Amino acid sequence: MSDMNRWRGRVALVTGASSGIGRATARALAAGGMRVAVAARRRERLEELAGELEAAGAECLMLPVDLRSEPEILAMFGELRRRWDGVDVLINNAGLGRAAPLISGDTEMWREMLEVNLLALCICTREAVQDMKRRGDDGHIIHIASMAAHRVPPQSGVYAATKFGVRALTEALRQELHKLESGIRVSAISPGLVETEFAAVYYGAEEAAQKTYTRMKVLEADDIANAVVYVLSQPPHVQVHDILVRPRDQGN
Repeated sequence: MSDMNRWRGRVALVTGASSGIGRATARALAAGGMRVAVAARRRERLEELAGELEAAGAECLMLPVDLRSEPEILAMFGELRRRWDGVDVLINNAGLGRAAPLISGDTEMWREMLEVNLLALCICTREAVQDMKRRGDDGHIIHIASMAAHRVPPQSGVYAATKFGVRALTEALRQELHKLESGIRVSAISPGLVETEFAAVYYGAEEAAQKTYTRMKVLEADDIANAVVYVLSQPPHVQVHDILVRPRDQGN
């Protein structure tokens, strides 16, 4: 039986919450009665989201952070612990892609993808697990992966490598938690095409993004937020390991 009531009043941290999937997920978790900490670089976007959630009656903590900086990540968790004594649910949503092929790509673009998509996810996971163990060894970590974690799109080898890495880290964390006989669960959600700011960042052009999102009916951010709620709402003995969500008309 699905039930989000067990999370009511508990603390969720959503990274990459300033737009797209992260923003939609923060709204969904707040609507489910969770206290929601929203993290991203763009302070003005976070202020807008926090104001919206608080106006709807939710508790919201705004955490501006550059996830490429470990000191900033640690300071973020420090503030979260000071204000709300830690986190029960972590949504590792922050991520980006760059059009940077393996043969000709720019090193800084590769580094940015590796640091945000993998290293920041690892640091956030480590810190969140410490909180969850201290708060009763009961929590949930959800990685927002990608269909690129399951096949390699053309000219996207490095981006796909980071998302294949997210799949590997999901399984590695599951094994580590199982060995500890922990009650903490871990899941990955792998979206196909979703209309967000991703394509504009990837291609570096809004026009290219619009072509990507208008050639078929693509997913909306709320579709992935609904998948997050589904995963969280399963009974404690049920661990949904990986969900693939693609538009009906997406062929690959």
